[in-house]
Amino acid sequence: MPRSTRRKAPLAHPATGEIDLFDVLHALSDATRMTIVSILRAEPERACGTFPVDVAPSTLSHHFKVLREAGVVRQREEANRRLTALRATDLEERFPGLLDAVLAAYARTEDAAV
Repeated sequence: MPRSTRRKAPLAHPATGEIDLFDVLHALSDATRMTIVSILRAEPERACGTFPVDVAPSTLSHHFKVLREAGVVRQREEANRRLTALRATDLEERFPGLLDAVLAAYARTEDAAV
């Protein structure tokens, strides 16, 4: 089948009730992924290639996949770009206060490193 007519498989996102605490904590245990989450906390949605992280595109794709499969972010295709949004409401519903606590702890460690 020619490349132009091939359909991409839809992106998998767990339902809110299926988001697992240990998957979320694993996803949030990496500095690059925490940078992505911190930015998305301040912005409703952002194109994948616009995050200020110093990693190869394939590595960045891996980080987005970990965050998406854990239920931390939701991604959608729009034309030739992929947009990413934080699932803050879903995470708050499933694990009240967790995201804010992890982001606050991350901010403190970042401030201490400077």
